[in-house]
Amino acid sequence: MAAPNLPVGTVINAAPVTEPPVFAVRHANLASADFGARVVSCSDDFFGEADRMLQSSESVFIVGKFDDHGKWVDGWETKRRRQGGHDHAVVRLGLPGVVKGLDIDTSHFTGNYPPAASVQACYCAGGADPGADADWVELLPATSLSGGSHHFLPISDERPFTHLRLNIYPDGGVARFRAYGQPLCDWAAKDPDALHEVSALAAGGRIVSYSDAHFGVPFRMVMPGRGVNMGDGWETRRRRDPGYDWCIVELGHAAVVEKIEVDTAHFKGNYPDRVSIQAARVEQGTDQSITTQAMFWPELLGEQKTEMDKQHFYSGDQIRALGPITHVRLNMFPDGGVSRLRIWGRLAR
Repeated sequence: MAAPNLPVGTVINAAPVTEPPVFAVRHANLASADFGARVVSCSDDFFGEADRMLQSSESVFIVGKFDDHGKWVDGWETKRRRQGGHDHAVVRLGLPGVVKGLDIDTSHFTGNYPPAASVQACYCAGGADPGADADWVELLPATSLSGGSHHFLPISDERPFTHLRLNIYPDGGVARFRAYGQPLCDWAAKDPDALHEVSALAAGGRIVSYSDAHFGVPFRMVMPGRGVNMGDGWETRRRRDPGYDWCIVELGHAAVVEKIEVDTAHFKGNYPDRVSIQAARVEQGTDQSITTQAMFWPELLGEQKTEMDKQHFYSGDQIRALGPITHVRLNMFPDGGVSRLRIWGRLAR
């Protein structure tokens, strides 16, 4: 972690990830502190508090910054283990769900990263945290790690979990720990007659596919609240050839749409000129086949002019009566950025 010949206080950012895997773009990080994820227990965090690895921001290295325990680190770091065994941290997910992939990020940890790590998972009902009798299952077997690197690891287990246990062998530091996945939503417990935001991430909304995501990840569009800056949304590169950009979203539940919002918050010189939405009820198929079928879906919302940094709401006669739908395709003409897409509807019986 040395940084010679740099002034004290110099901030070194983590190296950018040029091509994250699909699971890290389509799905949200269920272990993000932004969603309320937290470390409920850990074996040790002498050099760096375990909760630091759940921050949504990329890790940094600050030259010459020390605290009472030594060099300040932007992540979880344990002391050097001398009596055998290994270190671990138990993370309560901010959004319980099915984990599709992990990122064990050792950015800035070069001489003090763990040589290997594994991940276990469990499900605790009723908001409880795991006790001594918790039924842990192996989500990721012991896997070799490198220093200063992202380790994107796909997961194929389709069971939902509420907690993850990150084991590092034998000790060391992890800058960020991310668990990308699909949140659960108990629709049986919801009022069937109410108007629901069926596209919301917490309601099970997910990104199926998209034409481009050069500047911003699409899943941010189904996040709660308004975007905090221009990086908090979906933004494509500047289109230099004919056509337009699009993104397909699967709703958390089939619904009859009554209200739509397209928010261009913070997009001022790069908002789309126009938008439209296509939609359909899809009973079966793969993400690839749905992407192909979407080209021929009917319009739910015809082309609408948009404005910079504004919430655009559509309802009534602007929304075409298509009956219950499960998927929407947002089209941007010709390109640009959208902060949030919200689809409200009444649940299909």
